[in-house]
Amino acid sequence: MEKSDKLNLLRMMLLIRCFEEKLVDLSKDPEKLGGMMIVCTGQEAVAAGVGAVLMPEDVIISNHRSHGHLLAKGAEPDLIMAEIFGRRTGYNKGKSGTLHIAAPEVNALCTTTVVGGGIPIAVGTAFAAQYMQKDFVTVCFFGNGAADEGSFHEALNLASLWSLPVIFICENNIYSGAQRLEEHTRVKNIADRAIAYAMPGEIVDGNDVQAVYEAAKKARETCLSGSGPVLLECKTYRWGGHGTSDEQLYQPKDEIARWRERCPITALKTDLLQTGALTGQDYQQLEKKIEHIVQRAVQFAEESPWPEPAEALEDVFV
Repeated sequence: MEKSDKLNLLRMMLLIRCFEEKLVDLSKDPEKLGGMMIVCTGQEAVAAGVGAVLMPEDVIISNHRSHGHLLAKGAEPDLIMAEIFGRRTGYNKGKSGTLHIAAPEVNALCTTTVVGGGIPIAVGTAFAAQYMQKDFVTVCFFGNGAADEGSFHEALNLASLWSLPVIFICENNIYSGAQRLEEHTRVKNIADRAIAYAMPGEIVDGNDVQAVYEAAKKARETCLSGSGPVLLECKTYRWGGHGTSDEQLYQPKDEIARWRERCPITALKTDLLQTGALTGQDYQQLEKKIEHIVQRAVQFAEESPWPEPAEALEDVFV
């Protein structure tokens, strides 16, 4: 991988981390940002690694931990933040809030908090690509809990049957809400389920952004060759609870500490420093630049107008 590619991956992971940490801080003050935030702190390598191989025409379908996916697909931090703040200038005019953001401008077509709800939608957009003979892939992000939903199995079966260009990406962070993986399934590896649908299934170190990048790149090439769908299981960990109001009483403290030591940002930073591709001063300057971008997004959101009550009747089908 080229030095410039690694630096771009580091920049994106830092942006996602800073964005999410800012939301956690803001959510502590109800006068700033009320409600629970569901963030992906610790899982940045998955979004960054996948996003780096996607083209503008490629589609992503996200879930409730979506901010990183949106940023990695090229969505504007200002517009995401404004949407989270419920302001008119947000991607969806303040109507979706944090959990249902869509950014059609970058082909981030759907964020759904229905567990497993995005998986059949991804099959639909992949079918559209095949039907219209367009060269783009659909990437669907979901958690390990969604892999136990009926929608997962039906969607994988149909995608395989029709050889659709869709990459199913399971972000296995061990927990589904407060339930550990072994409490809701006997399967240790979600990727093992791919064989039942005659598609490639691969386990990836979800904290190694370069490994995620290479796996996603290969999966995209497979899809565009007409060989059908791919299932990637990125094993990672969320540092926080299910949301910012979750006290993490069910997560062992030593487990959290072990995964923090495997920070994907620290791992790539160390690699770049050791190879001379990055200096300590370079890193500090990059951090400051990212912090400025996020602070500017907060300022943009806070200064943006609230939607008018009558606007609730706009942009609806019925």
